[in-house]
Amino acid sequence: MTHPVVPATPTTSAELRAALDEPLPLDQVDLADLDNFADGIKPWRMFHTLRHEDPVHWQPEEAPNSGFWAVTRHADIARVDRDAETFTSSKFVNLEEVDDDQIKKRASILEMDGVRHRALRSVIQRQFGASVINSYGDFLRGLTAKTLDAALAKGTFDFVKEVSADFPINVLARLLDVPPEDNQQLIDWGNRIIGNTDPDYADVLLHTEESEKYRDLPFRSPASLEVFEYGRELARQRRGGNGTDLVSRLVNETPRDGVPLSARDFDNYFLLLVVAGNETTRHTISHSMLALLQHPEQLARLKDDPSLIPAAVEEFLRWSSPVYHFRRTATRDVELGGKHVKEGDKVVMWFASGNRDEKVFGNPYDFDVTRQDNDHVTFGKGSPHLCLGNLLARTEIRIMFEELIPRIADIRLAGDIPRVRSNFVNGIKKLPVEVTLA
Repeated sequence: MTHPVVPATPTTSAELRAALDEPLPLDQVDLADLDNFADGIKPWRMFHTLRHEDPVHWQPEEAPNSGFWAVTRHADIARVDRDAETFTSSKFVNLEEVDDDQIKKRASILEMDGVRHRALRSVIQRQFGASVINSYGDFLRGLTAKTLDAALAKGTFDFVKEVSADFPINVLARLLDVPPEDNQQLIDWGNRIIGNTDPDYADVLLHTEESEKYRDLPFRSPASLEVFEYGRELARQRRGGNGTDLVSRLVNETPRDGVPLSARDFDNYFLLLVVAGNETTRHTISHSMLALLQHPEQLARLKDDPSLIPAAVEEFLRWSSPVYHFRRTATRDVELGGKHVKEGDKVVMWFASGNRDEKVFGNPYDFDVTRQDNDHVTFGKGSPHLCLGNLLARTEIRIMFEELIPRIADIRLAGDIPRVRSNFVNGIKKLPVEVTLA
């Protein structure tokens, strides 16, 4: 099966605004149709219509799913994200509907609330704190230089493969203390698991009859079994040791609630680290580079004044919105945006839409590296589930562009840009570029 591509000349802000000038009728909005997320334009048209016409919108789904409330305004997203008692993560955070047995087998810290969630999160939280991340500066710059040296020497290359994927996965390998030769395997596992709706990535497509065989695995992906096996061997080697890597902490530390990680807890925690530690930063770097290609005047600003890059990272994160949505489930009947949400209803926060909310962002469809007070929701908003690795991601992105931008005299798109077939991850598969060095 072929994947949809966007044109070799990508859409600029002006072209997107022109597309939005012709409103998409509400009856043509379907956030459950993955084909609506293929071109890089229609998702924004759908979100625009919903924010203006029906910001808490009931979206039907095909069986076996039962539909969900689509929450598209920044303020409503923040309300849902902050209120874990009313909008729980414990019924899972993607659109798949799971039963109690699946929850017991598949739940990671993403699918927990309350005391146990905080306890499991705390096991490795210190490793993602400011003091530790700031100590990585020299390591990250050295790693960035190595990645860029190899890529830029080629002149024409796939930016996703050679830069966006290569850099974060090397950082993850350091955190897990695994050899760099395993990097490509880690990337492939992430693609196969998160890309469970994309025929180019998935071993078994979600919601097919065959996927029922794997219903008890994360994302219904058989690749999860390979990740489990890999993680278990690392755990076996490090149990009882004094290592400071993430695996050693998971197997040798007792969470502060006094309940040790079970074997299943470890499996699901390790898999989450493998997937989350690579995918979102990779897609943010890819989208940011694409945005700079689309808006050369913004790239010129950063070349002229590199001190703008740290603030520009927040615009990169807002613009990229690497995860379209996360889901919660209502624990009680509640009013939200003028709608009556019933206990048990799925409530889906469309972070990507919140990042284009006109009530929060002036000219939200402008990519502006000098944007101030950038209150994006890319990592969540006031949530107990705020992305654990947000500071690491920010640091990786900042250092990447601080090192990349001074090296290039010119960079041009050199081919089509296939996107991941998904309404969950906003991913770019390939970004072919041609570079002239400074």
